[in-house]
Amino acid sequence: GLGATSRLGRVEDRSDGRMRDPRSILITGASSGLGEALAKLYAAPGRHLALTGRNIERLAEVSAACRAAGATVTEGIVDVTDSAATARFVHEADAVAPIDLVIANAGISGGTYGGSESPDQIRAIMAVNVDGVLNTVLPAIPLLLARKRGQIGIMSSLASFRGFPGAPAYCASKAAVRVWGEALRGQLKPHGISVSVICPGFVVSRMTAQNRFHMPLLMPAERAAVIIRKGLEADRARISFPLRMYAGAWLMSIPPPALTDPLVMSLPKKD
Repeated sequence: GLGATSRLGRVEDRSDGRMRDPRSILITGASSGLGEALAKLYAAPGRHLALTGRNIERLAEVSAACRAAGATVTEGIVDVTDSAATARFVHEADAVAPIDLVIANAGISGGTYGGSESPDQIRAIMAVNVDGVLNTVLPAIPLLLARKRGQIGIMSSLASFRGFPGAPAYCASKAAVRVWGEALRGQLKPHGISVSVICPGFVVSRMTAQNRFHMPLLMPAERAAVIIRKGLEADRARISFPLRMYAGAWLMSIPPPALTDPLVMSLPKKD
C-alpha cells in the first residue's frame, strides 16, 4: 500500500496501520540472547527502546550500548510473571514514547536431562513463557487499539510444533503462545494491529549454552535478530527459521504422535 510519514516521523502502511519503521519498541528479556541482539539491532537515533531484563548489570550494559548507538532507552528490572509490575512498565514506557512494536521475548527453558521435570520447573517455565507473554501483551493491546496501529511479536519456537519428551513444559509453553498469537493476529488485524509469532531454531544464547547435545544449524543471535526484524517489517504471520529445521518441525507435526514417538523418544534430553 501507499505509505505516509506522520508528524512523528513514523512510516505507516495505510491498509493495516503496521509500522514499517517503528520508532518506539518494547522488548522483554533484553539483557541477553535474542532480546539483547534485537535491542542492539533496533538501536538508532530517533528511536526509543523500552527494555526489561532480570539481571541489572547485563541490562545496564545493553542499555548503554543502545544509547551509544543513538537511541533513547527506558530500562526496568521487571519480573514478567508479575502482571502488575509488567503492566506498570508497559504503561510507563508508552507514556514516554507511544509504543509502536512490542516484542514479548522473555523466556526460560528446561527439560528432563536429570530424569524428569519437577512440578516446580514445569510451573516456572509456564509462568515465564506463557504468563509472561500474556502479562506483556495484554496491557499493550488497549494502547495500540486506541491508536489503531502497532505491531506485536510473540517469541515462540520451532519446538512448539511437536511435544518432545526431552523438554515437555518448554514445548507446551511455546505451543501455547504460538497458537494464541496466530489467533490474536486474526482478531486484531481489522483494528490496524499486526501480530507475528516468532519460531527460531537453535540460537546462541545463555539458554542454549546449557544444552549438552549437538544443536544443528546453531545460529548467532545477531543473525537471528536480523531475520526477525525483516520478518516483522514484512508483517509475516509466522517468522520461522532456519528453513530446513522449520520444514522438519512442521513435518513432524503432521503424522499421529504414535508414529513419531520412537523418533522423538530417541532424541537427547534438555538440561
